[in-house]
Amino acid sequence: MHDPFVLAGKTYTSRLIVGTGKYRDFEETKQAVQISGAEIVTVAVRRVNITDPNAPNLLDFLDPKRFTILPNTAGCYTAEDAVRTCRLARDAGVGNLVKLEVIGDERTLFPDVPATLEAAKKLIADGFQVLPYVTDDPVTCKRLEEMGCAAVMPLAAPIGSGLGIRNPYNLRIILEHAKVPVIVDAGVGTASDAAAALELGCDAVLMNTAIAGATDPLLMAEAMRLGVEAGRKAFRAGRIARKLYATASSPLSGLIE
Repeated sequence: MHDPFVLAGKTYTSRLIVGTGKYRDFEETKQAVQISGAEIVTVAVRRVNITDPNAPNLLDFLDPKRFTILPNTAGCYTAEDAVRTCRLARDAGVGNLVKLEVIGDERTLFPDVPATLEAAKKLIADGFQVLPYVTDDPVTCKRLEEMGCAAVMPLAAPIGSGLGIRNPYNLRIILEHAKVPVIVDAGVGTASDAAAALELGCDAVLMNTAIAGATDPLLMAEAMRLGVEAGRKAFRAGRIARKLYATASSPLSGLIE
């Protein structure tokens, strides 16, 4: 089935976006990304080298001609730091598509919503295509969309928690009103979580720890690819309605007496 995922004007076949942190080395990162089938790869500019040509560089392992490199502002706690980090990545030749992340609390890693809105406004005015990591709040997601963000990225659960989707009802409201892609970001733990996000109708899912932190990251990368594919197909197929009582699978008429 032809079912493209369009983000910021570019078409992709995979709806899985993967991060590049927490792997043993760049070689394992490369293998996991390839097995996952992801075409968009996010990189924490402040933690993984993509700007210094004199140090081991992730881009030597992940060809920017093959993958869309999505710089992110992980580790930024102010709007100013986030904007500066995005500009640094653009100056390094990565491009204008960025994942905006402004953390408001060190323990939970929940986003600072006012700072995220402030940074998004500045980045959009500066020509960036912004994908903001944000709480699963329908009002905030709508504000970011109206501001001009290329997508909204509500969390499923705290970053790295592996808890899966904690509030599917908020996600359903976000999906009902969104006119830009909705990408679940943070909190996925296993393939069934990824499938659940796609079954709800989310356009894509982004993850890092769920793969990199698994006992076998390469096998989990494959599982996540299959989970995303299954979830999307289930959404398109249209699930049966939930009922309190049973419904016979076979016709009740014409029974043999």
